[in-house]
Amino acid sequence: MERRNLALLCAGVVCFWLFALAFGSAQGRGLRMVTAQPETVVPAAEETAALTAAQPELALSCRAACLIDQDSGTVLYEKNADQQMPIASITKVMTLLLTFEAVHDGRLTMDTPVPVSEHAYHMGGSQIWLEPGEQFTLDEMIKAICVSSANDAAVAVAELVGGSEPGFVQQMNTRAAELGMEHTAFHNACGLDTEGHLSTARDVAVMSREILTTCPEVLHYTGIWTDTLRGGTTQLVNTNKLLHRYNGITGLKTGTTSGAGVCISASATRDGLNLIAVVLGAPSSADRFAAATTLLDYGFSAYRAAPLPAMEDRPLFMKVKGSAEESVPLDYAALPQTVLLPQAGAAELTAELTLPETLEAPVQQGQAVGTVRIRAGETLLGEYDICAAADAEKMDFGAAFGLLWDALTGQNA
Repeated sequence: MERRNLALLCAGVVCFWLFALAFGSAQGRGLRMVTAQPETVVPAAEETAALTAAQPELALSCRAACLIDQDSGTVLYEKNADQQMPIASITKVMTLLLTFEAVHDGRLTMDTPVPVSEHAYHMGGSQIWLEPGEQFTLDEMIKAICVSSANDAAVAVAELVGGSEPGFVQQMNTRAAELGMEHTAFHNACGLDTEGHLSTARDVAVMSREILTTCPEVLHYTGIWTDTLRGGTTQLVNTNKLLHRYNGITGLKTGTTSGAGVCISASATRDGLNLIAVVLGAPSSADRFAAATTLLDYGFSAYRAAPLPAMEDRPLFMKVKGSAEESVPLDYAALPQTVLLPQAGAAELTAELTLPETLEAPVQQGQAVGTVRIRAGETLLGEYDICAAADAEKMDFGAAFGLLWDALTGQNA
């Protein structure tokens, strides 16, 4: 009798397993469209485009300029944006980016002590007068870099992160290449005039966008107007005077040398619209801030951040066939909160959600399983992946046996 029961059990397991696999592979794979407007068929190869206004003639007293939307990276205005030139202390944006990334990776903390070498001590230009052997926390050094544009602090931090300033400079150039900064070559960590140390307004905008997007904590430091170090004996005053002059300003970095002229990468936010204005080679500090103000004023007057259409019926889970998991949750995190539109003349936004009826195992967490297309009229503004938020392994004999055993023994009751 026991042998007969065992044989029946094994036969049941095999039948259950075969049924599960057959059921999973026999399901239809047709697509359904869940949309915020009447259904539309969209060609897979359709290209996205940004809706931008015609570039105006702006009176800017500088050698080069670039205005971009931080969220999309769309260029809204440019002047000699690809012309190579020195960028002075705006170089420190890359120094800060690599430093914050080291913190994110767990290699450093904000309490990590930063030693001061003889090399850092001998930096010229703006500084906090570090002494060899003196130590500050990384938090204090970043504050000195962001607020007072301290060259000695930048080099000390570079030596901590990269082992030496030359080693850190290699990391800077590698990261620049990863970001597509094709016209940038770094030769030091602080931006002092050095032959061949060059960038462009467009590359600075790209670099600025990266740190603002991936390391938003930098704004905690760039927004400080005044502070102190050494128990109040060292005063820090922000070099970005727009902090007290421009509504919505958040950062980012100024720079001035004889070779670069007067420069700024300015970030500002109003009503959900985040802009970055780069000004290089201005003849004076007043001209620098005036040019940045003109660029930002234009951006905020000509563009807006429009919220996405509501997709109230979007599914939160999808059924999975051929798996012990009945469904997987869906991740819509790739969708932006807003999209860039001109202030006037833009068509109504619509959203098209495309998902299969079911998924077939195996499904991996992070796997793209559908798309959302955002349109303004007939213009496709962006296409964003919908991803699985959990794994769903393919049913195998062991899993099928386990399910059957649990059912027979009542362990899932």
